[in-house]
Amino acid sequence: MPNTLLTPSVIAREALMVLRNLLVFGGLVHRDYSQEFTAKIGDTVTIRKPATFEAKEFNETTGIDIQNVVEGSTTIKLDKHLDVSFEITSRQLTLELNDFRDQVMVPAMQPFAQKIDEYLAGLYVDIPYYAGTAGATPSTAADIANCGKVLNVNKAPLTNRNIVLDPEAQAKLIVLDSFMEVDKAGTSEALRNANLGRLLGFDTYMDQNVKAHTKGTLSAGEGKVSVKGAVAAGKTAAVFDSTTLSGTLKKGDLFQVGGKTYVVTKDAEAADNEIAVEFYPATAGLADKAEVTLLANHTANLAFHRNAFALVTRPLALPMGTDKAEYVSYDGLGLRVVQGYDTKYKKDVISLDMLCGVKTLTPELACRLLG
Repeated sequence: MPNTLLTPSVIAREALMVLRNLLVFGGLVHRDYSQEFTAKIGDTVTIRKPATFEAKEFNETTGIDIQNVVEGSTTIKLDKHLDVSFEITSRQLTLELNDFRDQVMVPAMQPFAQKIDEYLAGLYVDIPYYAGTAGATPSTAADIANCGKVLNVNKAPLTNRNIVLDPEAQAKLIVLDSFMEVDKAGTSEALRNANLGRLLGFDTYMDQNVKAHTKGTLSAGEGKVSVKGAVAAGKTAAVFDSTTLSGTLKKGDLFQVGGKTYVVTKDAEAADNEIAVEFYPATAGLADKAEVTLLANHTANLAFHRNAFALVTRPLALPMGTDKAEYVSYDGLGLRVVQGYDTKYKKDVISLDMLCGVKTLTPELACRLLG
């Protein structure tokens, strides 16, 4: 019997379930949702940062080491307003729910999932920690292990660790015996399809939205780039110079000084053979004339603990003058559906939209795997 009850409420719930199943990055990060206030594009909201703990060895003499639960807070700008609106026919509104999902909801929600995953993949620009070699596709289990080493050194929790690879890295790694022998069970349709299994402490996935980083054009010609003037410990800015220095540094560029790696946090351009650089993390101190090494272009595969990144959604106000609108939320995601009628062209229209923002919460809980 045909389903004649495809109301905005039913459509909204079905769309949200489809979106949740299609996400890869979006299904692996901390998600925050609150119904307390409606929001609009550009609003800044405050969210609680998840508490993190250090795994410590038990000492029979001193007993357990009780750690404080300190959540903290951060602000996130809701600067992403995603929308898919389309004409819908009376025949489509009377489809069985399963047919409606396959013919309408899945195609409609795929762009949502792709955009959200792109936004989250783009947060690699905040991460200074890395494993692998720029320009060389990861191809061994040791590449995964080295990401684990980075997170271990940074005292990331041992649970809820994920690594998301681009298609080239997946193709290299999936044929390894260590991958072919692991359990492929996932938690949702997209994660099952993308899941390569669990290896060396990571749940491992593939996502076509992993970003490639093209570094800035900074060049010292035949010379070398150096720190100009000593930089005190705790600082996050410095000036680099050279006899001949030109070009740019881009947010997300990686550079090394004295064996430590930093990430550029703001675009910069050289002038008069100098460039002022803002970076993360704070330095333990940089010596005058210390050599600066810039890392090359690379693919930014990401290994991370769930709490490294956040996806935040807030409810959009329902439009006045219509009762054919619904807002639903589940598992940290929220979606609005409005059903309208275009009197000029005599067409029914369905509009699905979401207000969201993404942010890096704790860079120390993530690691780039360079490709």
